[in-house]
Amino acid sequence: MFTRLGNFFEQWGESIWIATLETFQMVGIALVISVVIGLFLSVLLLLTRPGQRLANPIIYQILNIVINIIRSIPFIILLFLILPFTKFIVGTTIGVKGVLVPLVIYTAPFIARLMETALLEVNRGVIEAYEAMGIKTPAIIWHVILREARPSIVLSLAIAAVGLIGATAMAGLVGAGGLGDLAYRYGFLRYEADVMYITVIILVILVQGLQSIGNRLAAKLKKD
Repeated sequence: MFTRLGNFFEQWGESIWIATLETFQMVGIALVISVVIGLFLSVLLLLTRPGQRLANPIIYQILNIVINIIRSIPFIILLFLILPFTKFIVGTTIGVKGVLVPLVIYTAPFIARLMETALLEVNRGVIEAYEAMGIKTPAIIWHVILREARPSIVLSLAIAAVGLIGATAMAGLVGAGGLGDLAYRYGFLRYEADVMYITVIILVILVQGLQSIGNRLAAKLKKD
């Protein structure tokens, strides 16, 4: 058994390592961009929803509908649906670069909705107390709402990161690289079952690790 395992890693070790790094690269870059966009959208949703200081039914409904539409499209369909747009934006539809656009479009609305829920959980009484003191809206958002919502936001980002890992695996169908691409090209198309099994194990470890880190960090922030 150990001999077989050693031979496997001797043959596939470098490919698996490169694929893992590509997965981290896709998840990391897409997550950072999606968090920036998602945070902006979530704050905008919060401010423009009915009953808020900057309530604007038109903007709120438009954002709400657009986010819901994008979230209703499975990633694998979205991936092929926006291939021309991806080509226009980054000049390619393959590799890590070619999958970043669909990953961001898929993840940003998801993060926006998760963060909106987290922001709405903040005690309304605390916000009203700061408003009564004449504190401006930007300061309340940054120093009160976002600060109070940090544990929920961290958990939301952990969920989003797990979803991104799953999306990068599906992105292998268009030659995006990463573990999904390795599993599809060799594990599925060439019937290399060992490659498929090892890929699944690595993905499970990544998901469990990210979720555990998110849970611990959220628990720590709740105590602060």
